[in-house]
Amino acid sequence: MKTSLRTMFIFITVMAIFLPLASFAQQNQQEEILQARVIKVVSEEQIEVPATHIITTLQTLEIEPLNNPSQRAIIQNDYIVLEEGDKIFVRATPDEAGAIIYSIVERNRISTLLIFLGLFIITILVFGKKQGLRSLLSLAGSMFILAYVLIPSLTKGVNPVAASTIIAALILFVAIYSTHGFKKESTVAFTGTVIAVIITSIISLIAVKICHFTGLGSEEANFLNIQSATRLNFSGLLLGGIIIGILGVLDDIAITQASVVRELYSSAAHLTKKQIYTKALRVGQEHVGALVNTLALAYTGASLPILLLFSTSTFPLALILSQEIFAVEIIRTIVGSIGLVLTVPVTTLLAAHMLEHYRGKEYYNDHHHGHSHAH
Repeated sequence: MKTSLRTMFIFITVMAIFLPLASFAQQNQQEEILQARVIKVVSEEQIEVPATHIITTLQTLEIEPLNNPSQRAIIQNDYIVLEEGDKIFVRATPDEAGAIIYSIVERNRISTLLIFLGLFIITILVFGKKQGLRSLLSLAGSMFILAYVLIPSLTKGVNPVAASTIIAALILFVAIYSTHGFKKESTVAFTGTVIAVIITSIISLIAVKICHFTGLGSEEANFLNIQSATRLNFSGLLLGGIIIGILGVLDDIAITQASVVRELYSSAAHLTKKQIYTKALRVGQEHVGALVNTLALAYTGASLPILLLFSTSTFPLALILSQEIFAVEIIRTIVGSIGLVLTVPVTTLLAAHMLEHYRGKEYYNDHHHGHSHAH
């Protein structure tokens, strides 16, 4: 059983690493996105945007498409300031005469992203060693499940609440067992986290319904609504996002509680099951305090530009907080925090009952080791 599960994790990881996640293809028969390089900045000047007081930089650039360097072109650019040698994405559109017109889409940041990804992997491997490798494999497996199972399911119109809950359980299974191994602590953590996810999902569903969230509070959701050929359940997508977003911290608190109970049983054999539960619960309460703060700051940080925008607004505070884009983040933080708090007693209770076989192992091993040396 263990061998087959390990084989499954290896397969998932390999697929996640080597399957292409995206490709730049033709947008339609006339237009395509190409990679290009800036050969020369021909000219550069400051201009005022018509009907505004905004000053922007207008550049005349010489570029070459990387797939056909011989087709150099001169283009105007007032989108982002570029320098010679910069790699970019351009939109190539033929005009009525058949000539190709290029326009700037975005910088090509792939090489930079890969450098930082490599730095991240090296840091994890150097300091985490074998456990770090297992966590990277777990992360790859989770990303694979999200990219190749959850997202395709949602685009096909599958119920996002059901899909997100099932996928959450699958991600937790991959993350916990691949990172922490096939042992009872992992089973305790997995079971406790799944219970917490189910409870959190129910609370999230109630919150979304009562608050009448449409799921269209963000610009991205509105754009998706226009572009999508399938009629999507955006309030359900919002709920699914809340569920997926809290998995990492739930996993963290659950495995910590299981480990604390195991260590208490191992080193303090004289304690009763109730005493073990109480002591482990105290550790969990301290951990939850830190994680709730982390969760709130993470969501606040992600919304910082919006916070700054509304800070200059003349609207009443009650109106600002009632805006869906704000209210969603508040509910996300509250529901995530409730999930965290509930994970502690649930996982600790399961661990106190399921990990009792560890009782006194550390004392026994130390005593047995010392006795052998005496002889």
